[in-house]
Amino acid sequence: MNRLQKNCLNCDKPLKGRIDKKYCDPRCKSAHQYKIERERPERFFNKVDNQLRLNRRLLKEYNKAGKAIVRQSLLMEEGFDPNFFTHYWKNQKRDVYLFVYEYGFLSKKENGNDKYVLIKWQDYMAK
Repeated sequence: MNRLQKNCLNCDKPLKGRIDKKYCDPRCKSAHQYKIERERPERFFNKVDNQLRLNRRLLKEYNKAGKAIVRQSLLMEEGFDPNFFTHYWKNQKRDVYLFVYEYGFLSKKENGNDKYVLIKWQDYMAK
Protein backbone atom coordinates (compact mmCIF):
# COMPACT_ATOMS: atom_id res chain seq x y z
CA MET A 1 0.00 0.00 0.00
CA ASN A 2 1.42 3.41 -1.01
CA ARG A 3 0.79 6.22 1.50
CA LEU A 4 0.55 9.90 0.53
CA GLN A 5 2.12 10.98 3.86
CA LYS A 6 4.22 8.52 5.84
CA ASN A 7 4.94 10.59 8.96
CA CYS A 8 3.00 13.11 11.08
CA LEU A 9 3.54 16.67 9.84
CA ASN A 10 4.03 17.87 13.42
CA CYS A 11 5.97 15.25 15.37
CA ASP A 12 7.28 13.13 12.47
CA LYS A 13 6.06 9.84 14.02
CA PRO A 14 4.98 7.09 11.59
CA LEU A 15 1.26 7.25 10.77
CA LYS A 16 -1.21 4.38 11.08
CA GLY A 17 -4.70 4.28 9.64
CA ARG A 18 -6.17 6.06 6.64
CA ILE A 19 -4.00 6.47 3.57
CA ASP A 20 -4.47 10.27 3.45
CA LYS A 21 -3.84 10.84 7.17
CA LYS A 22 -1.48 13.80 7.93
CA TYR A 23 -1.35 13.87 11.75
CA CYS A 24 -1.13 11.18 14.39
CA ASP A 25 -3.79 12.79 16.63
CA PRO A 26 -5.89 15.99 17.01
CA ARG A 27 -3.31 17.52 19.37
CA CYS A 28 -0.57 17.26 16.71
CA LYS A 29 -2.90 18.73 14.09
CA SER A 30 -3.73 21.69 16.34
CA ALA A 31 -0.08 22.28 17.28
CA HIS A 32 1.01 22.19 13.63
CA GLN A 33 -1.71 24.64 12.51
CA TYR A 34 -0.89 26.97 15.41
CA LYS A 35 2.81 26.94 14.45
CA ILE A 36 2.00 27.76 10.81
CA GLU A 37 -0.33 30.61 11.84
CA ARG A 38 2.32 32.15 14.13
CA GLU A 39 4.88 32.16 11.31
CA ARG A 40 2.47 33.91 8.92
CA PRO A 41 2.89 37.71 8.87
CA GLU A 42 0.05 39.68 10.45
CA ARG A 43 -2.49 40.75 7.86
CA PHE A 44 -3.15 44.45 7.24
CA PHE A 45 -6.79 44.11 8.28
CA ASN A 46 -5.78 42.63 11.64
CA LYS A 47 -3.32 45.47 12.31
CA VAL A 48 -5.98 48.11 11.58
CA ASP A 49 -8.64 46.32 13.62
CA ASN A 50 -6.31 45.83 16.59
CA GLN A 51 -5.31 49.51 16.59
CA LEU A 52 -8.95 50.68 16.32
CA ARG A 53 -9.93 48.46 19.25
CA LEU A 54 -7.01 49.76 21.34
CA ASN A 55 -7.88 53.38 20.48
CA ARG A 56 -11.53 52.85 21.41
CA ARG A 57 -10.65 51.18 24.70
CA LEU A 58 -8.33 54.07 25.67
CA LEU A 59 -10.83 56.78 24.68
CA LYS A 60 -13.54 55.02 26.67
CA GLU A 61 -11.26 54.56 29.67
CA TYR A 62 -10.25 58.23 29.83
CA ASN A 63 -13.72 59.62 29.09
CA LYS A 64 -15.98 58.35 31.85
CA ALA A 65 -18.20 61.47 32.04
CA GLY A 66 -18.92 62.01 28.33
CA LYS A 67 -16.39 64.86 27.96
CA ALA A 68 -12.81 65.07 29.20
CA ILE A 69 -9.46 66.71 28.46
CA VAL A 70 -6.35 64.52 28.50
CA ARG A 71 -2.69 65.09 27.65
CA GLN A 72 -1.81 63.57 24.28
CA SER A 73 1.37 62.07 25.71
CA LEU A 74 -0.65 60.07 28.27
CA LEU A 75 -2.67 58.32 25.55
CA MET A 76 0.33 57.90 23.23
CA GLU A 77 2.33 56.15 25.98
CA GLU A 78 -0.43 53.53 26.15
CA GLY A 79 -0.34 52.91 22.39
CA PHE A 80 -2.98 55.35 21.11
CA ASP A 81 -2.51 56.25 17.41
CA PRO A 82 -4.56 59.25 16.19
CA ASN A 83 -4.14 58.14 12.56
CA PHE A 84 -6.62 55.32 13.13
CA PHE A 85 -10.23 56.49 13.34
CA THR A 86 -13.57 55.44 11.86
CA HIS A 87 -15.22 58.78 10.99
CA TYR A 88 -15.22 62.49 11.83
CA TRP A 89 -17.64 65.23 12.86
CA LYS A 90 -17.26 68.98 12.34
CA ASN A 91 -18.94 71.30 14.88
CA GLN A 92 -20.26 74.84 14.27
CA LYS A 93 -16.86 76.32 15.13
CA ARG A 94 -15.40 74.18 12.30
CA ASP A 95 -13.44 72.01 14.77
CA VAL A 96 -13.01 68.48 13.41
CA TYR A 97 -13.45 65.68 15.93
CA LEU A 98 -12.11 62.30 14.87
CA PHE A 99 -14.09 59.32 16.12
CA VAL A 100 -13.27 55.72 16.90
CA TYR A 101 -16.77 54.28 16.77
CA GLU A 102 -18.70 56.24 19.43
CA TYR A 103 -15.72 57.95 21.11
CA GLY A 104 -14.23 61.10 19.63
CA PHE A 105 -11.17 63.27 20.15
CA LEU A 106 -10.02 66.73 19.10
CA SER A 107 -6.37 67.74 19.14
CA LYS A 108 -5.86 71.02 21.02
CA LYS A 109 -3.02 73.07 22.47
CA GLU A 110 -3.69 74.33 26.00
CA ASN A 111 -1.11 76.22 28.09
CA GLY A 112 1.64 75.06 25.72
CA ASN A 113 0.66 71.39 26.13
CA ASP A 114 -0.78 69.14 23.44
CA LYS A 115 -4.08 67.73 24.65
CA TYR A 116 -7.10 65.85 23.39
CA VAL A 117 -10.66 66.89 24.08
CA LEU A 118 -12.55 63.60 24.42
CA ILE A 119 -16.26 63.36 23.72
CA LYS A 120 -18.88 60.69 23.19
CA TRP A 121 -21.10 60.60 20.09
CA GLN A 122 -24.48 62.30 20.58
CA ASP A 123 -27.64 61.97 18.48
CA TYR A 124 -27.54 65.64 17.36
CA MET A 125 -24.17 64.99 15.64
CA ALA A 126 -25.85 62.80 13.01
CA LYS A 127 -27.54 65.83 11.39
